[in-house]
Amino acid sequence: MPGKQLAFYFDSSSCSGCKTCQVACRDKHNLGKGILWRRVYEVVGGEWEKRGEAWVPDIFSYYVSMACNHCMDPICLKSCPNAAIVKDQRGLVLVDAGRCMGCRYCEWTCPYGALFYDWEKGIMTKCTMCSDYTSRGKVPACVSACPMRVLDAGPLEKLKEGSGSVLSEDPGGAGGTAMFPLPDPAITRPALVINPHPHSLKAAKGQLKINNREEVRHGQQ
Repeated sequence: MPGKQLAFYFDSSSCSGCKTCQVACRDKHNLGKGILWRRVYEVVGGEWEKRGEAWVPDIFSYYVSMACNHCMDPICLKSCPNAAIVKDQRGLVLVDAGRCMGCRYCEWTCPYGALFYDWEKGIMTKCTMCSDYTSRGKVPACVSACPMRVLDAGPLEKLKEGSGSVLSEDPGGAGGTAMFPLPDPAITRPALVINPHPHSLKAAKGQLKINNREEVRHGQQ
């Protein structure tokens, strides 16, 4: 697929939050302690509503499986002082381990928290969209492992045409905002197509929160 911007597709409306994608990624790349190239966010919310004379709960939740979005305007690449982050001909944003000096500037600037510092190697690491697989026309490990088939990967234009979903790079998508807890897509123009969960619309009311922050935060040595 040379010359094509590769992208991820995620259907939040059908994700069960099983984290099989997260486990498959760790297993495939033999990731160290605290390094999660793909993370599954548990988003929850709810309140009591009065219906007639009774108070009833309005509880809701959904999941967001997120890795590096191989952005079309990657801020991590711009912030690297040693040109150790590159964007290849397929649009994949990759770390050149030979040039990385472990300053962690890219980690601090990425709004998706997609880059992780490897304390043993002293360099930055991130999702490669299983470049060794995609270069041979195979899908990434996270995609093939998903039992609910809510993940996919391929040329961005093809995913846009076939999904009928919100393109996260489009600031006008999802009612003009990104699906909670994702940042404004205008910052980096992520190569990501999302079918948002209906409950994500409640984020505008400030009712949602991440329930597993300790699990998805960057690991510490």
